[in-house]
Amino acid sequence: MNSPKKTVIEADPKLPVIRTSRDFTATPEQLFRAHTDPALFARWVGPDVTTTRIEHWDAHTGGSWRYVSVHDGTEYGFHGSFHEVRPDRIVQTFTFDGEPDGVALETLWFEELGSGRTRLRTQALVDSFEGRDAILRSGMEVGVEEGYAKLERMIGDDAV
Repeated sequence: MNSPKKTVIEADPKLPVIRTSRDFTATPEQLFRAHTDPALFARWVGPDVTTTRIEHWDAHTGGSWRYVSVHDGTEYGFHGSFHEVRPDRIVQTFTFDGEPDGVALETLWFEELGSGRTRLRTQALVDSFEGRDAILRSGMEVGVEEGYAKLERMIGDDAV
């Protein structure tokens, strides 16, 4: 039996936007650290079948990043710029090397819920509905769900 999905992924019907939301038993500081510390990020991002190699990571306002996910010997590169990095919010661009014209503008929010829980919300704005729908069909749901499950385990093991 499959475990229930804990991440909500929604496509906005009026805008080329993808929104996600997931609650964690974690502090906002832990989730922020997991998204800004390259060693931590590489451990949890993406599907279980991939490994991640950080090539560049400068997580501050005005910085940039690049990582490569490897699956069965095939490499998939991703890169972007950090437009704003602060403890409650990150704004960044996200580009898959295989679709260099498909730049997404992502915003992540770390919302403290009390009792040691935090909601992570994201919003990705892309340039077209076709681009948005292609992302949704790409298997991103598996990568997001499995990545967040790894992050949840790391938090539970005090690794973050």
